[in-house]
This record gives sequence, C-alpha cells and structure tokens, in this order.
Amino acid sequence: MSEKVIPMLPCHTIQPVLDFYTALGFEVAFVQKSPNPYAAVTRGDIELHFFGMRGYEPAASYSTCYVLTDDVDSLHTAFRTALKTAYGKIPTRGLPRLGPLKDMSYGTRQFLMSDPGGNCIRIGQQISEDQHHRPAPKETFARALHLASLFADSKEDLAGAAKILDRALGLDDERPTPVELLRLLVLRADVAGRLDDQETAASSLAEAGAAEARLTAEERRSARDDLERLAELRG
Repeated sequence: MSEKVIPMLPCHTIQPVLDFYTALGFEVAFVQKSPNPYAAVTRGDIELHFFGMRGYEPAASYSTCYVLTDDVDSLHTAFRTALKTAYGKIPTRGLPRLGPLKDMSYGTRQFLMSDPGGNCIRIGQQISEDQHHRPAPKETFARALHLASLFADSKEDLAGAAKILDRALGLDDERPTPVELLRLLVLRADVAGRLDDQETAASSLAEAGAAEARLTAEERRSARDDLERLAELRG
C-alpha cells in the first residue's frame, strides 16, 4: 500500500507561476486552460499543482505547503542561482521572493519561498531527532533572535518580528556580542525590506556592514548563513 500527497495551490493566473517554477528547474507536467485553469509542475519527487481563481489576491494569500528534503543547502543554492539568472538578482521582498536558509529552534534547517501566486513553499531538512520547539533562551539578545526568527520565518508575522528586534537593538544597558549584533541587524534589514520599509532596510544594512567589518575570522564562520543573507539583501 502506497500513498502520495500533492498540494493544490491557488493563483490568479497560471502562466506567471509556471514561468517561476520552470526558472527554478521544474518541469511542466500538465497544463489546462479551460474549462478551469490548472497546471502541475515537478522537480524530482516534488510535485505541485495550481489552479486559477478569479478575484484571488496573491499578496493576501495564506496558502502554504511543506517540502521535506535530505539536502536543503543544495536546494537553496540551486534556487538562489536560478533566480539570480532569471531576475538578475535574488528577489528578497514582494512576490516572488526567496527567504534565508537558517536553523530553526525546532530541529529543522529550512527556508521559505513565495511564488507569484502568493503561495509560501516551506522547504526544510530535519537536523535533530527532537522536533519540539526549544525553550526561548534567557539571555536578552539570544532570546530576541530566537523569537524574532520564529515570527519572521515560521509564523511570518513581520510586524511582530520588527518590534522584537527594535526593542533589542534599542537597549542602552546591555550590548550584544559582535555576532549577535550582526544577526540582529541582518534580520532587521530583511524584515524591513519585506515590509517595504526601505528607510529602515537601508539603515540596517549599513549598520550590518559596519558590524561585519569588525568580525574575526572565527566569528565570520559562525555567522555564515547571516553573511550570505546580507549579501543577498545588498543585491
């Protein structure tokens, strides 16, 4: 006995969605224009179906699905390369967009990708046998990073993430470590860009650049994912 689950995701228009996924290396397995717009794409064992929906607003979409892989780093790298080729840069805000690759607090390494239809494709790899949420750290800046990361890249509550980060970055009586400061600023720039707050995004990127310049070689290794995201946000 064998089963397979295939997500069926909405979109306003089929063709832009197909163009996006073919740019990522997917193959179009099926297209139907009438009586109801419908299409399917495949890439290895990943299979996604889409249906056209009148009056559908991609920017207001809540549709999502989760793709499990055994090599999330390679998939993220492949998608980054493909999108840079297709768009001239890696889109980090608006639709479509590609999110950062990061280790989450529930034993998964993942990234989020939103297509032109507004569908959020969550792609992850299990990196721990314990899939429960880790308790939030007690230390001020580690706790802020933990919670803001969950808000931004799991719950997708960008306004909530911004409040957490602004509170931590505005403290006068405590100072983060150099790596914590870099991570806070990169995430703040990322969140601001996705909220279309270009002034905050620009100032956070400038501060992150200054923080990057002060890192030691060992600190740079520990902040590899964040430095990669910083390069993407700079375009």
